[in-house]
Amino acid sequence: MKVPHEDANWNQQLRRALLRWFPKIARDLPWRKTRELYRIWISEVMLQQTQVATVIDYYQRFVASFPTVQSLAAAPEEQVLRHWEGLGYYRRARQLHAAAKRVVEIHGSEFPATFDEVLALPGIGRYTAGAILSIGADQRLPILEANSIRVLCRLAAFDGDPASTEGQRFLWQMAEAILPAKQCGQFNQALMELGSLICTPREPKCDQCPVIELCQAKQQKKVEQIPRPARKMKFEEVTAAAVVIVRQEKVLLRRCLPGERWAGLWDFPRFDRELHAGELTAAEAWPAERLIDLIRERVGLRTRCVQPLKTIRHGVTRFKITLHGFQAKYLGGKAKAGEELAWVQADELETYPLSTTGRKLAHAWLASL
Repeated sequence: MKVPHEDANWNQQLRRALLRWFPKIARDLPWRKTRELYRIWISEVMLQQTQVATVIDYYQRFVASFPTVQSLAAAPEEQVLRHWEGLGYYRRARQLHAAAKRVVEIHGSEFPATFDEVLALPGIGRYTAGAILSIGADQRLPILEANSIRVLCRLAAFDGDPASTEGQRFLWQMAEAILPAKQCGQFNQALMELGSLICTPREPKCDQCPVIELCQAKQQKKVEQIPRPARKMKFEEVTAAAVVIVRQEKVLLRRCLPGERWAGLWDFPRFDRELHAGELTAAEAWPAERLIDLIRERVGLRTRCVQPLKTIRHGVTRFKITLHGFQAKYLGGKAKAGEELAWVQADELETYPLSTTGRKLAHAWLASL
């Protein structure tokens, strides 16, 4: 047999099977109830590197607060970030906001409907542009994301590296070749749904697959070996400290600067350094005198009475981070030039966009009162 997608009969069988199967099993997701390009765009950006179950509530709150591209463009960035808080990868939210402004300014508040115009918006790549326009406008555009990559690799028994230049070229060509003339949005969603529900990374449910007879990996008994596993990431151990500085009944927040992690969000003064984080206690890793010096040097404030508050272990990209949270009392001093600080009442903390770990420290401080 030829490479599968070069066989017209194979393509036709694949299209028919997936388009029959998808309406029967499609999950009831809020963004599937609209063809509005703006709302499909919001969902696609949120779904990048985030589980569907997590996105549902965020999506519903987001479109309730920003029902149109005009309302999103007009909103303060801080409000947009607060709605995004907890989803992570905050650059997505900032690019979403910037793109909304561009839609208003350049496209007269109408979300563009051509591939090149959508691709030109901040934060939108080939996959996202194709997903928006195929799902919302039934344009014949291919998609390629984690679930569909796995499905296509197995259908074609492609055992090369899907992330390589060769692999990407092959998979994009296949994704385009198998598209039907109509119902492209349904077909693309069926591919993703198949990867999400049936053709899973481990223990795929081949007995429930609607296209199992077309699957080359199954015929060659290579389903468990395809696609080729990605290289395991080497993680670096890092320890960090964040200090909740208390002044009477208020705490200090610092806005993260452009170029910093969580730029635009508010956070407690935070310090990082590479260390074997698991080997030391909070007080050993971050002696009180050291933290007092760091706060004075980097923020400009004098503090005392540094006490452990909460330890949080989490991961960010290639780092495994042990974050030691502390509480300290404010003595005096003024913010250094370039720093934006705010003294915030306990009941005002919920209105400020914080990182996930910053929010956990805020809750720990509130619980300690």
